[in-house]
Amino acid sequence: MEENKGTKGVSAPLSHREGQGVGLLNRFLKQTKFTSVEDYNKNLEFIIPENFNFAYDVMDAWAAEAPEKLAILWTNDQGEELRTTFGQLKEQTDQAASYLQSLGIGKNDPVMLILKRRYEWWVVMLALHKLGAVVIPATHMLTKHDIVYRNTRASIKGIICVDDAYVMSQVEAAMPESPTVKVLIKVEEANDTSVSSSTSNTSLWHSWQNEWLQAPKFVKPAFVNTNDDTMLMYFTSGTSGEPKMVAHDYLYAMGHLSTGVFWHNLHEGSLHLTVADTGWGKAVWGKFYGQWFAGATVFVFDHEKFNADTLLRQIEKYKVTSFCAPPTIYRFMIREDLSKYDLSSLEYCTTAGEALNPAVFDKFKEKTGIQMMEGFGQTETTMTLGTFPWMTPKPGSMGIPNAQYDIDLLRADGTPCEDGEKGEIVVRVGDRKPIGLFKYYYRDEELTREAWHDGIYHTGDMAWRDEDGYYWFEGRIDDVIKSSGYRIGPFEVESALMTHPAVVECAITGVPDDIRGMVVKATVVLGKEWKDKAGEDLIKELQQHVKKETAPYKYPRIIEFVDELPKTISGKIRRVEIRNKDSKK
Repeated sequence: MEENKGTKGVSAPLSHREGQGVGLLNRFLKQTKFTSVEDYNKNLEFIIPENFNFAYDVMDAWAAEAPEKLAILWTNDQGEELRTTFGQLKEQTDQAASYLQSLGIGKNDPVMLILKRRYEWWVVMLALHKLGAVVIPATHMLTKHDIVYRNTRASIKGIICVDDAYVMSQVEAAMPESPTVKVLIKVEEANDTSVSSSTSNTSLWHSWQNEWLQAPKFVKPAFVNTNDDTMLMYFTSGTSGEPKMVAHDYLYAMGHLSTGVFWHNLHEGSLHLTVADTGWGKAVWGKFYGQWFAGATVFVFDHEKFNADTLLRQIEKYKVTSFCAPPTIYRFMIREDLSKYDLSSLEYCTTAGEALNPAVFDKFKEKTGIQMMEGFGQTETTMTLGTFPWMTPKPGSMGIPNAQYDIDLLRADGTPCEDGEKGEIVVRVGDRKPIGLFKYYYRDEELTREAWHDGIYHTGDMAWRDEDGYYWFEGRIDDVIKSSGYRIGPFEVESALMTHPAVVECAITGVPDDIRGMVVKATVVLGKEWKDKAGEDLIKELQQHVKKETAPYKYPRIIEFVDELPKTISGKIRRVEIRNKDSKK
């Protein structure tokens, strides 16, 4: 991480605790406060500027009105710390934009970022927005094949990545098959100005550390973007098949205003931590757009390996007020002795990424007194369903539709579902695309038409709606198990299993069966105190437990104990991998 512009080690005023009330929200919303579901549904209305650009219209506006306000509090597992104000961040992003300009990066150029949780990711993201370039965040776990696929499919012009032996070797290996890539930039560790030993071909690489501060003063391009231009693209991690390229326009950033301000319930006094890798779409859900619309401070903990104790110590040390993580993280947190930590600073907790098991909700509330507020969305959307501050959460429910989307549940024949009936979650698209919904799958008209036709975007996710309008997740359409005429959603069985104290995590899949068509299988991760009890007796105990917790026909006839479940980079369980493995047995 680079020491620059006086940011390293600076104890900038903790103005995120003061709430200055500069009122940026009034520029983008007709009404900024809501007291009920009815109020929100009736009165949520965006004010859409012409040629909106988040970097200029939000971040530089904060820098002008509250330059000393803390924008980022970054720390890592080595004990380094960086506090950056909005004023300082503007200087850094202008400088970075000028540097990238000097290397030939400009409007509409696709640039892939492989930066883990390095501080520079936030700077580069905003710099590329200022140039009108297309940002493509990616995970550091990509192989040569993955990188060639992305470079070719998106005609990537530049790659900016961490100075990491594995990452750089994979990028280098991909270059002979990546003719569109013209610029490679490595971002070194703090205070490391030596020639990197992690790459065999240093002539390929520009050094961020040595070069970026040498660029001339930034001159904003005469024209940066329209609202319809492509700002951001994600290659979806996916649970099956090759990744899709999800293209978002510049209003996608505005779509996350409701994510940060209303679902996360953030304000200018918030210090917010979302656990997410920057290669995953959840990073811009929880560490970027919505949080800065609210004027909150983004807290970043840069670490190599997740450890619940270490994370809880960070929350305690820095007095984090708002926390969001996928259910997997909460599962491990509640198995710690939470009485050992001072979590009194926490005001609000949210979760998304996969459906939340009610048992996890109940245990976390029991230990902390805080109710988790669940949300739902996809790489193709912002938050489409959520539990908002003016609602009472129902453990395990995704909440209600976000007012910026017209959400419905449809049967297989396209007719609307009744309350209590399982169907596919869809977004009805009228004459104007909802703010936050993707543009299309880039360079794939057929795939776009499959998902989005007749004025309806099909999410591929199954749910049911109760009489109060709350939605309850069932699983992906492909994950639903058909056994002896019953349709069994994996989540309902997983939730039943999760109430047993032995179970840390589990995945429910279907296994072909000559008599029943399919039978339910549970792949289970046990708590460390239960691992030596794995065997037939525990299998029977878990089966009986499920029969008591839910309808008996749903119980897993097959149970396999494993050390960990296969997951995507975003933390979603890859049930398809379990199914494929079972099919080869």
